[in-house]
Amino acid sequence: MSKQVLGRGLASLIPRQQASPPVAPVGRQDDGSSNDIIAQIDLDKIERNPYQPRADFDPVALDELRQSILEKGIIQPITVRRLERGYQLISGERRVRAARDAGLKQVPAYIIKVQSNEEMLELALVENLQREHLNPIEVAISYRRLIEECRLTQDEVSQRIGKDRTTVTNFLRLLKLPDVIQLAVRKGEISGGHARALVAMEDEALRLKIFKKAVSRGLSVREVERMVQQKGGRRPGQTTGKARETTGTLTNIEDRLRQLLGTKVQIRPIREGKGEITLEYYSSEDLERLLEIFEGMEDRP
Repeated sequence: MSKQVLGRGLASLIPRQQASPPVAPVGRQDDGSSNDIIAQIDLDKIERNPYQPRADFDPVALDELRQSILEKGIIQPITVRRLERGYQLISGERRVRAARDAGLKQVPAYIIKVQSNEEMLELALVENLQREHLNPIEVAISYRRLIEECRLTQDEVSQRIGKDRTTVTNFLRLLKLPDVIQLAVRKGEISGGHARALVAMEDEALRLKIFKKAVSRGLSVREVERMVQQKGGRRPGQTTGKARETTGTLTNIEDRLRQLLGTKVQIRPIREGKGEITLEYYSSEDLERLLEIFEGMEDRP
């Protein structure tokens, strides 16, 4: 699919004062067909967003939002796309949940046209990354989904979200941490800074030991960094010249293979000069497509 269709991001979802979509008067109902408008829609006709990057909803924050809605209403409309018999949420799940808890029957919604599920996924991820307060693991998972499911490179992800590539890479590295540490980040027991420091510790047993001390003693990020360094870990972002060169080369090769094959490619070095290349496929038809690509390479003179 053409990348020109994708990547509209926040600018296309939030109406600007200079060129805003036609706004329905307060209380006016959706006409059932128009797009790029703001209208009142029924809450019970809104389907959840299957691509929602947020997995953790703070009940206290939701209750505060419910109270705000009861006092002031919904200030920022949610964003939806049309379905045959209702709407599908693109952004604003916290507002929808809080509105339901507040007993509202309708909410203001910005209704846009989305051409495909792939575009829907990218819009939902990019919009939430730019607006919502996601925890570091949710951010990292969102970056990975943009790469794997939207077939974007890390450079393209950084352009979509307005962050430099190093930031994207550092978030993705958090997904290498064991589940127990990722869960602690989700719960707010440790920060993203703690997690980035722990990534630098390659010894898994020592990493878990430092993690447990960080939680039990309430250690600061700087204290965790010092412990990691003392145990032989690298400072966050620190690599040797050779390691930087090798990592950069492998990342470039992964990007080139991903664009060539249209799927996720992962290169894992094992020892000097040797390693593994892992390809992912998402259906039997996708596997057949990859096989045809390789067979076509064999037929070349």
